[in-house]
Amino acid sequence: MTSQDQSELKRAVAQAAVQEIRSKLRRDTVLGVGSGSTVNLFIEALAPLRDDFAGAVASSTETERRLRAAGIEVFDLNQAGTLSVYVDGADEIDHDFAMIKGGGAALTREKIVAACAKEFICIADGSKLVRQLGGFPLPVEVIPMARSYVAREMVKLGFSPVYRQGVVTDNGHQIIDLFDQLIDDAREMETRINQIAGVVTNGLFAHRGADLLLLGTAEGVQRLIPER
Repeated sequence: MTSQDQSELKRAVAQAAVQEIRSKLRRDTVLGVGSGSTVNLFIEALAPLRDDFAGAVASSTETERRLRAAGIEVFDLNQAGTLSVYVDGADEIDHDFAMIKGGGAALTREKIVAACAKEFICIADGSKLVRQLGGFPLPVEVIPMARSYVAREMVKLGFSPVYRQGVVTDNGHQIIDLFDQLIDDAREMETRINQIAGVVTNGLFAHRGADLLLLGTAEGVQRLIPER
């Protein structure tokens, strides 16, 4: 698949997501909006409807900037409370709709916003749907002073940790990417990593997976629900 083909699939699922939520928009609706290249296209497609809903909570400073540029009001999550729907992409998603996220280093805020949403809609191109998570490196956000300790603990779990140099998250933390292990039990691994001192959170979205997947394929956008 060429980069142009992939971009077209992303644009198709972004537009499909707008159509999915269109009937749910009310003047007091506050949406949760994720981050990444597919979400950027979603924001672009959402902009013409800016007057049909109150605004959005952003999962990153970059998303906040793009929402404001599109004329969409941005709310603080503490002010907004429970969100009707959260729209975000994924680096990988399995058939139970557990995901690996955080390639763009926004995993902590994405996980928080997802936790506050009644519905999580994942938008992705067909390459992101996998049988087993772990082909994409698993990001872990860590407090800087704990980076080496957390990396040593990750080796004990069978991973090959790599410090993502030069990256500072919106929260002022650092990222370790975990390579070389497929994940058998995403929920158990999410919990296990999060219990390590110094870990802010990891990029497994298994306890709070997606409720709906809009998957861009060569045959069109598929609307899928998890096999739970």
